[in-house]
Amino acid sequence: MTRWVTLLPDHSTDAYSKAAAGPGVLGSSAAADLPGSFGGTGATWDVTAERTPADFAAEAGLPQPLDTVALAPVRGGYAPLRGPRVKRTLLLAVRPGTPRTLVGQLEADLMAMPEHISTIRSWSLSRVDQTLTPSHWTHVWEQEYADVQGLTGEYLGHPFHWTCVDRWFDGEIPGAGIVEPRLVHVFRWSPEPVLTSR
Repeated sequence: MTRWVTLLPDHSTDAYSKAAAGPGVLGSSAAADLPGSFGGTGATWDVTAERTPADFAAEAGLPQPLDTVALAPVRGGYAPLRGPRVKRTLLLAVRPGTPRTLVGQLEADLMAMPEHISTIRSWSLSRVDQTLTPSHWTHVWEQEYADVQGLTGEYLGHPFHWTCVDRWFDGEIPGAGIVEPRLVHVFRWSPEPVLTSR
């Protein structure tokens, strides 16, 4: 069973959500990205299944996804949250040739964020499974929030974010700016959990 993050055009998201169903599917949720997202293609589709999102789209006669990554989880945390929630996805690429010790420090700082930022509910850090989906992207950092303000307010404005995490994204900081400038930062509403305790 693999978790996949897929970028879609911002139409017919309900059709994609319904396309992944039946045996071998644990979850399928698609919705249009909210204002403030950038780098995406208009909508995001999260799938947990034994087959690829492209397979489900083809069987349903839907246009092929615009970008798909298979996730190899590093670590995550689950916090129960009733009702709709905001699902945020960050796709990033570490610069080629970056020492593993620095990549490990970046990962550790990302995974420390939920300890400091109370609005983060469930979360997951994954590396991209390059065997299943050869990709420019190397990591996927996901969170769920009770509302948009939890992301755009406390998360993005928290001192831990801009003192400990932002440095990895700043190419002008020697020894730290290891993340390439191109990012996908997208967030959307989901009626139910995407990041689960499974």
